[in-house]
Amino acid sequence: MPHRHHEGQPQDQHIPGPLPIAERIGAHPHFTGKGVVAAFLDSGFHPHPDLVTPYSRIRAYYDLMSGKNGTEHLDSNTQDPSAWHGMMSSVVAAGNGALSNGRFRSLAPEMELVLVKVGTVQRIHHDDITRGIEWAILNRNRYGIRILNISCGGDYEESYLTDTLSRFAEMAVRAGIVVVCAVGNRGDMPGHILPPASVPAVISVGGVDDAGNPRLGRVSLYRSSYGPTLDGIQKPEIVTLADWLAAPILPNTPTQKQAALLSKLAKAPDEELRGIIEAHPGVFHSLDELRDRPPFQIRQVVSAALRDGLVIDKHYKMVDGTSFAAPIVTSVVAQMLEANPDLTPLQVKQILIKTARRLPDVEVDKQGWGTLQPLRAVEEALCWRGGYGH
Repeated sequence: MPHRHHEGQPQDQHIPGPLPIAERIGAHPHFTGKGVVAAFLDSGFHPHPDLVTPYSRIRAYYDLMSGKNGTEHLDSNTQDPSAWHGMMSSVVAAGNGALSNGRFRSLAPEMELVLVKVGTVQRIHHDDITRGIEWAILNRNRYGIRILNISCGGDYEESYLTDTLSRFAEMAVRAGIVVVCAVGNRGDMPGHILPPASVPAVISVGGVDDAGNPRLGRVSLYRSSYGPTLDGIQKPEIVTLADWLAAPILPNTPTQKQAALLSKLAKAPDEELRGIIEAHPGVFHSLDELRDRPPFQIRQVVSAALRDGLVIDKHYKMVDGTSFAAPIVTSVVAQMLEANPDLTPLQVKQILIKTARRLPDVEVDKQGWGTLQPLRAVEEALCWRGGYGH
């Protein structure tokens, strides 16, 4: 999903950027997604340190495009641009913040993952998402899959009554899998909801923008897609953070090398700036040309590059999109299932809707039942132990 640039300087002088997710929307302190497995369908993945340190929580990997099955095939070649989107979505959901000393950990840092590659950075096809869902259903018992996160959409709108992708999404729910879908980023096109987010049985997630810190009091809707769908179904059901989110930069890529250089220069004293630039030729061409300029000019370029690149530090940057709102809901669902493993997909959806909080002065069509309330959702899940709602 597309990313946009923001105005304004990073806020924290040590690790700049937004507040961690838990500080922005709350979280139950006693649940971490332990013992819960979520499958992710995306364009590609990377075994990021936030997922594999101190041990790997990636239980399985399947490449639909090549047919390769097994974590030994999880390509660690970070020159593959298709890896970045799935890496970011899975880390937002399940990362433990290993590269940020725990600061940017998710709400479910002990959740385990099954990663399914269903496309490339150029394209994810309608039918390939269908095949990915089918694989997750067939392997549900083998890997203990309880949640399916789909941060991608099909090629076209179609009624869920006739669309094969939609039917497979419903089959996954009937098989006992909670299906969480990004609703999309086309708020400029009312009613444009692509499968599988358009399916009634799934949990479709839209976004809000809190400027990285709810205490600023500037919470507004993100530019999420919204319904009704072709079938007259209201979507999304729920909204949560979709902007100013810390996500990992794909390691050993040009982007990561630039972020590392910029972060180092931002912290260095004036007398060391030239030497650092000379030691990293070709990493950031604009700086190569400025190495003999006064320090204040170098710092202006560094500051602008950090801001425009949404760089937090050498490991993380800020991202936006409902692709990353959906994984936040997935992490809360993992907490709920850890708290109450007997919950059905329907009960999970009921609890999320029941505990959501509506934004004032915002059309219902655009926010569904309102904003995700992680603490309330987990507490409600605990109350439903034994199969009875309260």
